[in-house]
Amino acid sequence: MTPEYIVVGGGTAGCIVAARLSEDPSVTVTLLEWGPSDADEPRAHDIRRWAEMLEGEYDLDYRSVAQERGNSDIRMSRMRILGGCSTANTMISWKPLRGDLEEWVGLGATGWGPEEVWPFWDRVLAPITPIPANDQNPYLAEVIDAAVSALGVPRRETWNDTEFSSGAGFFEIGYDPETHRRSSTSHSYIEPVIAERSNLAVETGTRVLRLVLRDGRVVGVDTVGPDGVERRIEAGREVVVCCGAIDTPALLQRSGIGPAAVLEAAGIPVEVDLAGVGENLQDHAEGLVVWEATELPGDTMATGWDAGYVVTLDDSNGLPDVSTHIPLETWGVHVENSGVALPALNVSLAPNVCKPKSRGRVWVTDPSPETAPSIDYRYFTDPEGHDEAVLVAGIKLARRVAAAEPFASKLVREVFPGPHIVDDADISRLARATHQTVYHVSGTCRMGADGDAGAVLDSRLRVRGVERLRVIDASAFPTITALNPVGTIMTLAERGAALVLEDRSAGVGE
Repeated sequence: MTPEYIVVGGGTAGCIVAARLSEDPSVTVTLLEWGPSDADEPRAHDIRRWAEMLEGEYDLDYRSVAQERGNSDIRMSRMRILGGCSTANTMISWKPLRGDLEEWVGLGATGWGPEEVWPFWDRVLAPITPIPANDQNPYLAEVIDAAVSALGVPRRETWNDTEFSSGAGFFEIGYDPETHRRSSTSHSYIEPVIAERSNLAVETGTRVLRLVLRDGRVVGVDTVGPDGVERRIEAGREVVVCCGAIDTPALLQRSGIGPAAVLEAAGIPVEVDLAGVGENLQDHAEGLVVWEATELPGDTMATGWDAGYVVTLDDSNGLPDVSTHIPLETWGVHVENSGVALPALNVSLAPNVCKPKSRGRVWVTDPSPETAPSIDYRYFTDPEGHDEAVLVAGIKLARRVAAAEPFASKLVREVFPGPHIVDDADISRLARATHQTVYHVSGTCRMGADGDAGAVLDSRLRVRGVERLRVIDASAFPTITALNPVGTIMTLAERGAALVLEDRSAGVGE
């Protein structure tokens, strides 16, 4: 039977879209996921084991081209498993920020303001909770105390029940505190319904090779299954692509939808010359300050990345400039690769650039799905030097927190960048050479206004110039969210599914 809707990609967004579309038993949906089911993978269930999922058998582990001003050794985790990155992240979940949404509207994403979007945050089924006292690590609590004292920000017990403002505290994350079961979208949306919905087919181990276009419309997808046999699956109404900010533009480009120059250079016939596909890539770059400590934190935790502080340096847009994670274990591989030996007893703070101005791109170099897409983040290349200045400010803020009690008495010395590194240019040089990604790539098929040549999608998430094709994932973001994006991705998926069903009722896509 031909499904009405094919959802390509069973990740964070795709699971939500498929589940919501199939709530109506008259709507037939096929969800295609390249990787296996997560049902029998315990590492994908326990949120404390998230790091075990990275750089393993499910991880596409993408690399970038050499960076002009940033770290060229970034390993970008993208998960090939049902639930996608929601099976492998720390599920730090923020209600979409007013400032982010208003920025989107200003860039032509009509109807994506807070009043339109926030009701869909309320629909998200993945449980999200403040970290309860029994999972609150005492060391993290002391660093929070120091941040409140040093930076003059309020302590936050919760974040999502009020309008955003600067603060320090334990985050709200998607998990069950009793079992530490993560609130992945596969667990929250697909697992409870798959056995009872005959109108929902979930095919794992099925890779989509390309979209099938005919007379300017998408009519289906070409796939290869676990048996290695290629198969064409037709869609009665629409194909919805939910492959994420790297693989969604790569799939569109391999299907002949994208910048003509890119497609021609890759040897791909141009079906639709769409300049913005793969452009506008944004990511959160995260710096690191490391100290030798008198002792290591204990092992009480939800995920190990449970707390932090967010600071607004410029109040003009109501958004934070610096978000600093307080990890229980230093993620110091890039610092160590630079030649710095970290002591056995060490602790760290990890400030990241909330609203980067730099823009990168992702593109394919040949028609083969086996060839990984090329990625150029272009970290710290914005002409005004905004991103570099914010990173340096974040390092300095971290040092102020480290000088305040009760954190200061836990420290022996600063190891990296080192107390002798005080000049902004020197701080920037070391921080840029060793920064990490926070795995938040976004924006590569962005929404925008009619007449905007770089806008891939209209405000209903439909691909311009192609009928019966939508994108619903983080690639649709006009700009990256200031804070961890998973909450906004889930909200966008909820609203995207509702838009699809609205158009179905109106007869669109028949």
